Amino acid sequence: MRTPTLADRAPAGSAAPAAPAAAPHPVTEPPAVTGDFTTDRAAVTAYLEAGVGRIADLGPRAERSVAAQRHAASAHEELHDLRRRFLAAHAERVYTELTDGLTRSLRVEDLTERASHAFPGLVPTREQLAEESRRLQRNKEGWEVAVGLFLQAVLSVPRTGDHLLRAMLRPTDRALTALTDFRVTGRADLGVATVTRRDGVATLELCNDEFLNAEDDCAVEALETGTDLVLLDPASHVGVLRGAPQTHPAYAGRRVFSAGINLTHLYHGDISLLGFMLRREAGYLAKFVRGLCLDDTHGDGWWPDADKPWVGAVDAFAIGGGMQILPVMDRVVAAEDAWFSLPAMEEGLVPGLANLRLLHLTGSRFSRRLILWGRKLRATDPEAALIVDETAPADAMDTAVERAAQHLDHPAVGANRRMLALAEEPADLFRRYLARYAYEQARLLHSPALIDTLERTWIDRRREEAA
Repeated sequence: MRTPTLADRAPAGSAAPAAPAAAPHPVTEPPAVTGDFTTDRAAVTAYLEAGVGRIADLGPRAERSVAAQRHAASAHEELHDLRRRFLAAHAERVYTELTDGLTRSLRVEDLTERASHAFPGLVPTREQLAEESRRLQRNKEGWEVAVGLFLQAVLSVPRTGDHLLRAMLRPTDRALTALTDFRVTGRADLGVATVTRRDGVATLELCNDEFLNAEDDCAVEALETGTDLVLLDPASHVGVLRGAPQTHPAYAGRRVFSAGINLTHLYHGDISLLGFMLRREAGYLAKFVRGLCLDDTHGDGWWPDADKPWVGAVDAFAIGGGMQILPVMDRVVAAEDAWFSLPAMEEGLVPGLANLRLLHLTGSRFSRRLILWGRKLRATDPEAALIVDETAPADAMDTAVERAAQHLDHPAVGANRRMLALAEEPADLFRRYLARYAYEQARLLHSPALIDTLERTWIDRRREEAA
């Protein structure tokens, strides 16, 4: 049976321009994946590149007719299917080439950019992603789904997945540049985050007070840089993660831990798969668990070279991504009036690795109540003891947090937390979860359900402001 092509699916009366006699993007049948890398590479990339061009010929998504939108969706699915088949056969070979035989450590954004040049059409180019970032979420083409497919394939192979995740545990260039000054002064201003060291305890504070410490790409970058500084600094023995005091009228002068993902920025298209979703999970959150990798040693389980215990200090609330952080903390101290929730599913997303990590803390049934039913949890609820180690009056939080940090400043803490991490979250389990997450989250980011939720939220917010 002949494989249907993009030409077969072009609807009558669509907004797509009629193909000229010498079409710049000729339509052919998708190539078979033979298993020969050289042959498949040439055929697949030629078809993918032409297919991407045909989608671009339909014009911006916001300006397409309904028929043209359906044609574009069918074209994307056809190209995704070809990408899957090619990567199923050759993901390890592709990654090996991009990393020069696994001798080069590339973060996900650098790896994707190199792949876009070496294998045209397999993933979007930097220019395509930059253009997407200037559009509202509802108007994006959805090129990030191809990125999710690519990273899923790479992470699914133990050899390449471990190598990539080890690269993500390296300290950032910004942290290495700021390290000397931090060692001398004990303070670093990272814009929306600060790090302050006192008596061996380094406090990393998120201070995105315009959005009640909601996270976006910029916040993730600052938090990862701050995490690196704490882990690299020999005078910092314990890290504390806390939200800074706010200037927002609703919480003026009060500390707030985290409002989760910045939905305003997500609506405007400013939350990215690479810079937020994957950098957050494989970057600073993974570094809380495993520490830093400082060399190219690729041993069993990629043991860290620099790791330290962490205290999470929850003031006011930990919503969404804020609550996702708590399972990776070694001690969670919460104000008695604090509360927690995981609204990611209601928003149309997966709450990071919470689906994996909460199982160890709360068990299957209660995890489902939190994730699937949006159960709101208060620090004083009996079930909160599964997530929170200690509560304190809001005005006694400083003392409680300092006491917890000093307790963790002990020579045997490092070895014990590493053994706990090995039992709770083996490297192979983490890699396999993140592989699936890369694709599922990419797909959800561009799903109709998420777009509808964002539109309703935006309309409701405008009504509240007008009232």
